[in-house]
Amino acid sequence: MLYNYSLQTKKESFHNITSYAQKSVSISEVKNGICLVFCPHTTAGITINENADPDVVKDMLLGLEKAYPDREEFRHFEGNSSAHLKATSVGSSVTVIIENGKLLLGTWQGIYFCEFDGPRTRKFYVKILS
Repeated sequence: MLYNYSLQTKKESFHNITSYAQKSVSISEVKNGICLVFCPHTTAGITINENADPDVVKDMLLGLEKAYPDREEFRHFEGNSSAHLKATSVGSSVTVIIENGKLLLGTWQGIYFCEFDGPRTRKFYVKILS
């Protein structure tokens, strides 16, 4: 089963989309399987990280900005090469085990859509496999 979602993003931001993935699992009625969350964009990504302390997201954005700053020597005509680098670093998908109808995430884990070139209307897909 494939579910598709859209969201409005800010310039650079992380959006907790765990509830979308769990909703997809619930609708699918799959009790044991795999949940794949995929981002079809080249300047955004998907990751799993801590969802308890909002400062973790701020620190991640800061760290990615320090690691991949905009540079004058970048040649991409759209001027968003650093967003491409960040998206490649984060990755475009995550896979989570489904056990007893629930996502098998750690206590502090959440699934995030990572925007590096917003604001935009973005989409992501959730695929449930039994």
